[in-house]
Amino acid sequence: MKLPIKKCYFIPLCAVALVLLALAIVYFAIVLPKEREEEELKAAVRAYYDAKLEQYERENVEYEDFEVDVAFIGDSLTDGYDLAQYYPQYVTANRGIGGDTTFGVEERLQVSLFDLKPKVVVMLIGANNMDTMLQNYESILQSLKENLPESKMVLLSLTSMGGEHWGRKNQLAAYNNVSIKLLAQKYEYAYVDLYSALYNLSTGEIYESYTTDGGHLTPLGYSIVTAQITPVLEELLAEQEK
Repeated sequence: MKLPIKKCYFIPLCAVALVLLALAIVYFAIVLPKEREEEELKAAVRAYYDAKLEQYERENVEYEDFEVDVAFIGDSLTDGYDLAQYYPQYVTANRGIGGDTTFGVEERLQVSLFDLKPKVVVMLIGANNMDTMLQNYESILQSLKENLPESKMVLLSLTSMGGEHWGRKNQLAAYNNVSIKLLAQKYEYAYVDLYSALYNLSTGEIYESYTTDGGHLTPLGYSIVTAQITPVLEELLAEQEK
């Protein structure tokens, strides 16, 4: 009578052991390597961020001998913007860091802008934290007004986007742009609508020729952006010279 009972227990125990073994294999073969990869990525991003801030500190010393006409601050869209190519007529400083958010920008305003004291600041930020960007966007503007009272400000709208990853964020980007424009009016800052300039009405997304992956810009895309920004810079810098 006892032997069948042992067999009844043995089979479920084997099944449980197999499940545990499978879970262990999944963890050590998939989950653990992925966690390590994510940690390595975070470390690489942090190292890049710190290296950029060190670079800005060195540049600030170099810029002490002359005035910077325009400083651009933002995330990867700014980081990848070849300012010397698109604005050869101005002394420019690129203060973009790939992957940055509104919170990151606020933390680094001192070294990125306040120590630099540019004549004009152009800011494009929020694409990496669209859900939370409005929590501290105005706080950034308050800091700019308090610490750079003589500098002119240009707020750029979020760009239109496309593709599987970025395209679904278009509606939120357009919604946030309304808030950016209202804040620009409140603080009497210039506002430039990049969203509409890059937007293809027939597809409901950014023009394919303007983007590399739906979220970042091609040289043609940057040319379109530059064409929108340049007249505003000309006007603001002319005011500075009066």
